[in-house]
Amino acid sequence: MIDAYQALLVVVILGSAILAGWLLAPYVVRVYARAPGRLDRLLNPVEKAIYRVVGADPAHTMGWKEYFLAALYVNLVQMAIAFVILTYQGILPLNPQHFLGLRWDLAFNTAISIATNTNLQHYNGEFQLSYLSQMTAIQFLQFTSAATGICAAVAFARGLTSGAKSMGNFYVDFVRSITRILIPLCLVAAIILVWMGIPQTLGGYDKVTTLEGITSGATQIIRLGPVASLVSIMQIGTNGGGYYGANSANPFQNPTPATDIFEIFLMLLMPTTLCFVYGGILGKKSETRPILFAAYALFAIDLIIAFIPNVSLGAGIETRVGGFFSQFWIVVTTAVTTGSINTTLSAMPPFVIISAFMGMLIQATPGGKGVGLMYMVMYVIITVFIVGLMSGRTPEYLGFKITSRDVKLVMIAFLIHPLIILVPTILAFATGAAGAVGAGLNATGFTQVFYEFTSAAANNGSDYLGASANTLFFNVSTAVVMFLGRYAPIGVLLALAGSIIGRKRSTEVGLKTDSLVFTAVLVASILVLVVLTFFPFLALGPILSYFQGA
Repeated sequence: MIDAYQALLVVVILGSAILAGWLLAPYVVRVYARAPGRLDRLLNPVEKAIYRVVGADPAHTMGWKEYFLAALYVNLVQMAIAFVILTYQGILPLNPQHFLGLRWDLAFNTAISIATNTNLQHYNGEFQLSYLSQMTAIQFLQFTSAATGICAAVAFARGLTSGAKSMGNFYVDFVRSITRILIPLCLVAAIILVWMGIPQTLGGYDKVTTLEGITSGATQIIRLGPVASLVSIMQIGTNGGGYYGANSANPFQNPTPATDIFEIFLMLLMPTTLCFVYGGILGKKSETRPILFAAYALFAIDLIIAFIPNVSLGAGIETRVGGFFSQFWIVVTTAVTTGSINTTLSAMPPFVIISAFMGMLIQATPGGKGVGLMYMVMYVIITVFIVGLMSGRTPEYLGFKITSRDVKLVMIAFLIHPLIILVPTILAFATGAAGAVGAGLNATGFTQVFYEFTSAAANNGSDYLGASANTLFFNVSTAVVMFLGRYAPIGVLLALAGSIIGRKRSTEVGLKTDSLVFTAVLVASILVLVVLTFFPFLALGPILSYFQGA
């Protein structure tokens, strides 16, 4: 149970994120509308040069297939480059620590993990990755994966817009996402993080004599690097992969309660902003309300689940920030599918883990930047269809009639998630791979493996197993799950938006989707869908753990 002061902190942090998102959204809408701006004189020549190099025509418009394939091809190329860098980092520059290249299956997993915005870490960065790998295979791909998610959401929203003729141009959206949104935001955030005490250096690791070593000669290696710049994009881009294996539980990456609060704010910023951007692109700002209200209503339910039970926390809580901020961080990082952590998950009681599962299974609370918005609109269409059946009316959303094909597409997008979570979870136990990493046939072991594949499918990346999952089975299986969990729903939902382009719109007043009543029905529909789908597995894992520990 949280006290009044902690409740006030939650309100202030969430309120700040919502306010910042509301203020930032008009600028983001102008970026994708290619409206004239103050940065044009500086950035237009740079962007035109990029288009010439890659051979992209910025005036060309794309249908959903071309847009999706362009995004997929760009991401595949980035994965291949990252794989080569990680595999051969031992002979590449910017490696003062002389780290060897990663084993092929770990490099394969890491390249897909970062490129899909998952950042599942089966590696310990400070012990295995060179500066070049950290800045290119990790940090640069965190920019590009974040940009891909935002572009997908923007194209999806365009497809739903009345009078739309295309999905836009992926290459233009992609470049402008990086140059005009992510780089400026991350530059400001990185400067603030350095000021708050997070290191940013290429000076190599330092070997120092400890206080104890004054008499005994004991030394310690201080593992520093370009940390602040990586933290800024890992949180703003809802990436989650940190410079250190311990992520933001490491004091160099998250030294004080102030940095803890700021990093939580950064995680919430872009997913919240895109809720407002959706209404701006549609030209119907009232449609922001059900998206934003439902997302934060679900977030509030997650908080209630995590904080109401009066249970003690286990060993492993980061004492610099305390139990409250450790629990709050986990709720946030799974609600926005970032996946960064500031403490060990094994220290959390079952109700906190259930809350984390809810965030990852729903993926729209408010979810990762871009994909979270797409999932919420998917839930809106499902809810409109259900309400239409119950009331005997033809279901409509934004003036267009929802067809049987639309319903099939959203159900395919929804069912992809349980399929790629449940099947590999069962295979892990059936093949003995789970036992090989210490996950036994009990509630705790089942929770660990179930969580591993849930975080991979949700492109979240927080997990119990960490570097202990650096095995052939888990590296390959989670890589496949991350790839499918990222691109399959995006492709299906872009197909949905593409099929709506040019569809006749009704002028009659249909179901009011911007009302509080509809928002309440939307939240209830989401909870019922998720609970019915995943309850048996939750019952075998964290719910059983709770009753066994009660």
